[in-house]
Amino acid sequence: MNYNSIISTLPYTKPFLFVDEISYIDKEGCTGTYTFPEDSYFYKGHFKDKPVTPGVILTECMAQIGLVCLGSFLLKSMEQDQIDPGEEIQIALSSTQMDFYIPVYPGEKVKVISRKEYFRFNKLKCSVEMFNKNDELVCRGTIAGMMKI
Repeated sequence: MNYNSIISTLPYTKPFLFVDEISYIDKEGCTGTYTFPEDSYFYKGHFKDKPVTPGVILTECMAQIGLVCLGSFLLKSMEQDQIDPGEEIQIALSSTQMDFYIPVYPGEKVKVISRKEYFRFNKLKCSVEMFNKNDELVCRGTIAGMMKI
């Protein structure tokens, strides 16, 4: 299966698409990566002379890979052939809880791993973790959202 075809179903485009690759996905979870470009707009003022990726952007990356990609996969597997290929997934983030441990700098590649806690009545809740290139835990938490096609 081409996991990366899932990326084309996301309702995001650059510069707000924080998914480069999906390396694994099934009904229980998702793993993907993203490299933060050194020239990203949010580094210009965060922080002066020592840029660090904002926590809200790390959370968004985790939500896009760990929740939206997984939700798209789950919705499409439920609907099978009833979905028009041009239809986009609709998502409303309902809650996040994150703990941050170490910073992510411009140019760093991160890996996000999510595990489904539940998916019912179109609400998906996942536990998510982000790791840097040295396999160090950057942040972890839970993300939930409502999804439909």
